[in-house]
Amino acid sequence: MNELKNPTDIVSTQLFEIQKQLDELKIQLSELQQQVNKNSKKSQSEGDSQQVNQNSDYSQKLSVIESNLSLVSDVVRYQTLRDMLAMEKWEDADKETIRLIADIAGHTDLEEFRPDEVQHFPCVHLQVIDNLWLTYSKGRFGFSIQARIYQEEGGNIETTIEQDSDVIKRWGKRLGWRAENRWRKCDELDWTLNAPPGCHPSRWWNSPFGSKMTNYFLARLINCDLSSGNG
Repeated sequence: MNELKNPTDIVSTQLFEIQKQLDELKIQLSELQQQVNKNSKKSQSEGDSQQVNQNSDYSQKLSVIESNLSLVSDVVRYQTLRDMLAMEKWEDADKETIRLIADIAGHTDLEEFRPDEVQHFPCVHLQVIDNLWLTYSKGRFGFSIQARIYQEEGGNIETTIEQDSDVIKRWGKRLGWRAENRWRKCDELDWTLNAPPGCHPSRWWNSPFGSKMTNYFLARLINCDLSSGNG
């Protein structure tokens, strides 16, 4: 009978393999970049169309490797969130989501993350976070669900610019964040799969910048096409 492996050992092995892949991809990337630079100089001096086509092939390979590097790095970056969601620890995952977003933006605290920065927050990271929430909640929670419901309530880019409070209130009610004409505290929310669709992630929306951050972030979700369910 095989002995059960220590979960810590399993994770360590996985991280070792990921790091190994990362190192190999970095070597490939470096070699290809050197080859592209070499061929670029050669094609400029010789005007060789075949060499130009070869450079194009190298550029495509570079793009693929850079994408793979990003994916491998993401496995490590999002591991904690994935584990929490897999165990249905929704509240812990909610807090980890805040930490992740702040970290990606280069901050250690949500209060440091200003509304203007949201306009440039990378769509790919929002999509990864959203996909994790969607996957482990079986399509019940996620930023894309929240953005879709906002649009169902009449919201769009124009209403985010206007910071239309009526749309926000209807939206909040649908998500279970608002009841009896007041906004509920996060501790009052349902932290189970019985919560209304789109209820979580929720704490992220409690920015010290209030409605401005809410509307800026909704606009970013719409511009990143998360509201269409393609996140």
